[in-house]
Amino acid sequence: MIEKKLDRAITNFIWNVVEVHSQLENIHSSWAGLLGISKAQWLILMAITELDEGRGVAGIGVANKLRVHPAFVTTQTKALEKSGFLSRRPGADDARFVLMSLTSKAIKELEKLSKRKLALNSTMSNGLDEKTLADLNAALATIAKNARLAARLLAIDVS
Repeated sequence: MIEKKLDRAITNFIWNVVEVHSQLENIHSSWAGLLGISKAQWLILMAITELDEGRGVAGIGVANKLRVHPAFVTTQTKALEKSGFLSRRPGADDARFVLMSLTSKAIKELEKLSKRKLALNSTMSNGLDEKTLADLNAALATIAKNARLAARLLAIDVS
């Protein structure tokens, strides 16, 4: 009986994640549209914003954050550079790595959106306090780790 309840809870969780993912896709598309870029490019800008500690971010870091192939990041960041949102330069320690940073244009455009973004985040977190969100994020990190393991196990079973 417990296994059936756990299975139902996991199924409900999966459908809730599907719904959240769908809504976040819509939100990311809207933000990207406001800047005249693609959703993928918006996510790259967000990843660089998150990862950059003042020295620039290597493409592999962005690829890992977004769970995409590094070649995809290279293609998209070249487009972002052409549109003036990113600067790309060889790494000082290793020229094989390109370090990317937001340009002043990108920073200005993101600052214009910051009030709207805060309001949106407030709407999404309505009814949840900081501790609840921290606990949820910890639980989601565990589920993500377990899901990666489950995916590997399934891949072994299928082959």
